[in-house]
Amino acid sequence: MKSHHIKQISKRLSYVLRHAPESIGIELSRGGWTSVDQLLDALARSGFHVSLETLENVITENDKQRFELSGDLSLIRARQGHSVQIEMDYEPVKPPDMLYHGTATRFLESILEHGLIKGTRQHVHLSTNYQTMVQVGSRHGKPVVLSIDAKSMFESGHEFFVTGNHVWLTEHVPPDFLSRG
Repeated sequence: MKSHHIKQISKRLSYVLRHAPESIGIELSRGGWTSVDQLLDALARSGFHVSLETLENVITENDKQRFELSGDLSLIRARQGHSVQIEMDYEPVKPPDMLYHGTATRFLESILEHGLIKGTRQHVHLSTNYQTMVQVGSRHGKPVVLSIDAKSMFESGHEFFVTGNHVWLTEHVPPDFLSRG
C-alpha cells in the first residue's frame, strides 16, 4: 500500500478519533473506543472508503502507533491527543528521571513563563526520545527541545501516564521543571 494513502487515512482517523467523531456520525465511549465496524461504515457513508485490511495496515504501519485495537479486534481508539473529553484508562506511573518536549523557538518565551500547557488536548505530551522531539518541534518552525525534570515533578506530586506507544502524558509542566536542551 502506498505510504501517501496510509498517511491520508491516518490523518482522517486522527481527526475523527481524537477531535471530531461527530463529523462522521459516531460516538466514542468514555475510554475513547468505538466499534471498528461502525467506524468503517461511517467513513464509507462520508465518502471515505477503507477496508478492514487497510485499517489494520494503517494501525500497524503508523510510525507513531497512534491507534490501538481491542484484544478481540472489534474496537479502535486513538492512544492520545484527544481534544474531545474522554477518560483514558491509563494508570499513573513513575516516570524516568528526564523527559523531553519538542516545540518551536517562537513559543519558547511563553513556555518558559507559563510552563507547558495542554491547550485543547487533555495532556501535555512528552518523550524519552530526544531525537523524536527534534522532529516534533520541526513541524512548527525552528525546533527547540526542552528537558523536563520528571523525577522532581513526580516527587512534587505531579501524575504521569504512559501510553502503549511510549508517549508520556501529564496535565501541566510548570516552568520550574523545564530547561532548554
